Parts: sequence; structure tokens; C-alpha cells
Amino acid sequence: MRAAVLWGISLSIYAGFFAWYTNLSGPLTGPEIEARLQLMRASNAAPERIALVEAFMRSDTGDDFIMVNLLDMNEAPPVLPATGSNADADDLMDHYMEHMYRELMVRASHPVFFGQAVADAMDIQGIVDGSHWERAGLVRYRSRRDLVDIALDPRFRERHDYKVGALAKTIAFPVEPSLHTGDPRLLLALLLIALTAVIHLVAVRRKG
Repeated sequence: MRAAVLWGISLSIYAGFFAWYTNLSGPLTGPEIEARLQLMRASNAAPERIALVEAFMRSDTGDDFIMVNLLDMNEAPPVLPATGSNADADDLMDHYMEHMYRELMVRASHPVFFGQAVADAMDIQGIVDGSHWERAGLVRYRSRRDLVDIALDPRFRERHDYKVGALAKTIAFPVEPSLHTGDPRLLLALLLIALTAVIHLVAVRRKG
């Protein structure tokens, strides 16, 4: 295989992934924001919730971000239709995430970390009832547009009750990474460069 063709294939693979994984639509525009606010008002969302989401949208930079989640599971979750009377908190959370995983992946969004706490908080300031957490998770979103669209889907509102029921308490806040060495765009670029170089070297040696 000619070198130009080999490197062209690798470049095409990377370009396709980059275009899918990266928000190329820029920040939310004024009309986009207004349309989403109208949907929130039509769904009778609380005014403080609308104000929070509006501020989140109007400060959009167009970059991807990580949602940081601290979770304390509910030892006595409510009885909900899809999970029944013997369900524990994990059953409710699994029902919620069944929908979320699908919606995340089609928008190039996904979990990047999940783990169990091994001790209570070792440094805490100004927080009431914030010393005990059972789990922590990080979820990458391609854009604020993607997160808001997931949350405005009527199917999300149906499933969200299961997340609420699964948790005794939670904190979730968005962070835009200033350093992210595990970015798949970087990892794929390094992998493709290394793999293509090896294939090219093997092909040259065989010809020689």
C-alpha cells in the first residue's frame, strides 16, 4: 500500500471521529436559547430552574465539559412502576441510566470515570451534611446544547424520577477542562500515528 494512501486512510478516520466528537456548531445562539426556554416554560419548570438553565446556556463557550457528580444512595427508595416493590437504589439508577447511556452516546457524550468512596470527606468547609458520599462520577458532554436537549426530552423527565428516588442526596456541577490528558481525540491521534507508522515500516521492509 502506498504511503499516501495509508496515511490518507488514517487521516480520514481521525477527521470523521473528530467531526463527530467535537462540537462544531459553536455556542448556543439567541434563537436556540429562546426556543429551549419556551419548552421549559411549557413544561411548567420552576422559575429558579429556568433561570439556572438560562444562565448556563447564555454563558456557553461552545466547548465540551465534564459534569462532576457526587452521589449518596437512598437506602429506602420509593416504589416506582418500572422497578417494582423490591427494587433497591441501584435498580432505580440502572433504569434511569438505561435511557441516559443511549442518549449520551448518540451525542458523543459518555462517562469518563466512576468509583466508590473509600472514606468520608477528608476536607470539608461550609457544607451541611456533606461529609458522606458513596460514589463519584464524571460524565463528558460534547456541548451544553447536548445536555439541555437531553434534559428537555419528555422521556428524560419520565426517567428522572428514578434518579431522584435512587439518591438520598447528590451534587452535580459542570466543569470545562483546562487540562485533559485522557481526551479520546488525543489518544486516537497518537494511536493512529503509531499504528500507521508501524504498518508503513513493515510494508517498506517487505518491499526491501
